[in-house]
Amino acid sequence: MNVASTSIATETHWLLRKSSVQALGVFLFVVLGSLWALAQDTRFAYLLVYVWFGLAYGALLQYGRFCMASAVRDLFAVKVPRMAVGVMIAVALYAVVAAIVSLAGFSTFHPNAMGWHIVIGAAIFGFGIVFTGGCASGSLYKAGEGNMNSMLVIIAISFSQAVVVSASGWWDALVPQSWLDAAAAQDMPAELTITEGWFDIFTAGYIWGLKGTTMAEVLGMAETARGIILANTLLTAILPVMIILVALYVLYYRKSYLRRSGKASPTLRDEFAGMWAMCTSSRNTALAGIGLGILAGLHMYVTGALREHYGIFNFGELLVAMGYTDGLSIQDTVFDPGYWYITTQEAQWGGWVMQKLGIDSMDSIFFGLDNGLPNPLLNAPGFMSIGIILGAAIMALSRREFKWKMPSWETAFFAIVGGTLMGIGARLAMGCNIGAFFATVTNGDPSGWVFLIGMTLGAYVGVKVFTWWMDWSTARKAGECGL
Repeated sequence: MNVASTSIATETHWLLRKSSVQALGVFLFVVLGSLWALAQDTRFAYLLVYVWFGLAYGALLQYGRFCMASAVRDLFAVKVPRMAVGVMIAVALYAVVAAIVSLAGFSTFHPNAMGWHIVIGAAIFGFGIVFTGGCASGSLYKAGEGNMNSMLVIIAISFSQAVVVSASGWWDALVPQSWLDAAAAQDMPAELTITEGWFDIFTAGYIWGLKGTTMAEVLGMAETARGIILANTLLTAILPVMIILVALYVLYYRKSYLRRSGKASPTLRDEFAGMWAMCTSSRNTALAGIGLGILAGLHMYVTGALREHYGIFNFGELLVAMGYTDGLSIQDTVFDPGYWYITTQEAQWGGWVMQKLGIDSMDSIFFGLDNGLPNPLLNAPGFMSIGIILGAAIMALSRREFKWKMPSWETAFFAIVGGTLMGIGARLAMGCNIGAFFATVTNGDPSGWVFLIGMTLGAYVGVKVFTWWMDWSTARKAGECGL
């Protein structure tokens, strides 16, 4: 049999597999749903951008098993830098594409407020991801593989955030008086209970007093090509990535590489060869990092171009124009970051369900002022998260890696507790590993590195606690069996 006939036979075999047919079915479902939405109103193209980029994110995440929880767990538990290297590759490429987008005038990025809350929130988030086995984006793609544990994590993240930003009670008295005074001094609409609920007081009394900035602004080069390229891209993203990659090589990869290659007295050329070997040690992870970095930048470009095309700043304006006003904030806006982001849209899912159950959440700053609580069928970033799940499902089915995995009582407990901690941490830090780290450092906001430090510290403690728990659990079970 010649090569051509062998290739045709392989392709035919792939198409005849049940899982491949299912993958095509999921893909066609998204296609038909997109066509139906455009038939209702062509302006839904804005929402569909989130859908299709989400689909691509999900496929790449699953292909590379790409997860920051895996990155920190592998480093601290088994001293393997593979996933951390992939994350750094993605950061570097996203930074390059983000610079191009900014130079073209289509950037939708806004820097985060810099403060101690980032470290604390990130540490709580990092501690939680160790017990769930997945970060914010990792939980979505694993849910697409049929992992019900990850679905529990998503539910826990959604409702924990919604409760955190809406709850009010005796704990309000624990906030500093200075925050309460600063919140009360804000000129805000009467519909918002700005001095009730600790998160509202925290937001209006503390966060709003902080400044979010990019490195270009710090160095007095804001909105200039020099500032975008040198300060935001090279200084804030590329240089730290190179330093981290060198550190990963020296601490985790160099010794074994030199031993395998038989280099007793390595030259500088040998060291560079070792660095390259580390970066390409997992082809799938490296390719996923490259793809995610490029896609994330393109996503920002396309969203910015559509905003200019429609003459809008926020998707809420399009919803109003199309006659959909239910669930909009008091400013007729909804959460619409314009780039890859996780957790806020999931908080909206939880808040929307709570609202339908009679628990009012629209009087909070988080939902009522800006983000709103739109119907999930009209939630553009929410569809990005759904797209990640479906994209991962398509990739997992096509690679025969999809499998329904039901949680045990123990893993379900870890998923709920860990997911709850992730939700609380994400709200305190004003973002997760995507919104508060990946999307920030790549656009010149140094607060993202502060988030990474906090998340790493929390994950380190989490690995130690989880290891202790597993050792204790194993010893207890062995004792029960009389071993």
